[in-house]
Amino acid sequence: MPKEIDFHFKSPNDSPGYLLGQLTMLWQRKQKKVLDPLDLTQTQFVLLAAVGWLSKKSNAVTQVDIAKQSNADTMMVSKVLRTLEDKGFITRKEHETDTRAKIIRLTASGEVVLQKAIIEVENADLEFFAALGAKLSSFNKDMVQLIDKNKNE
Repeated sequence: MPKEIDFHFKSPNDSPGYLLGQLTMLWQRKQKKVLDPLDLTQTQFVLLAAVGWLSKKSNAVTQVDIAKQSNADTMMVSKVLRTLEDKGFITRKEHETDTRAKIIRLTASGEVVLQKAIIEVENADLEFFAALGAKLSSFNKDMVQLIDKNKNE
């Protein structure tokens, strides 16, 4: 007879990691539904949104800036940015002072697709999280606290 596996939690619904994983999968499914018609993955959307957000304050947004903004691995960011460049949504130009860095900018079609995607994603988020009602603000604060506590690990 196989050895009984010992779990810390009495049931899956007592495990925050399990619940977060389940919630994330359901949320990603909803995101995929609204992003597929725009020819974007959720990761591509996050990085495009980071470019758009960072570009509001700087004309010299780099891959490292985008990785920091999105809490993403720089190598993964590089690969996804190449895909976004192939799709015509961004340009990557040499940095004026740092030969290792590239300046990332949205193209006109990148701006259009990003604006459409933001509307779709924000509406999907509002619908997905509507069940929280007045607790949404507290939920967001809790998520920010967890992100801040764990982002350097």
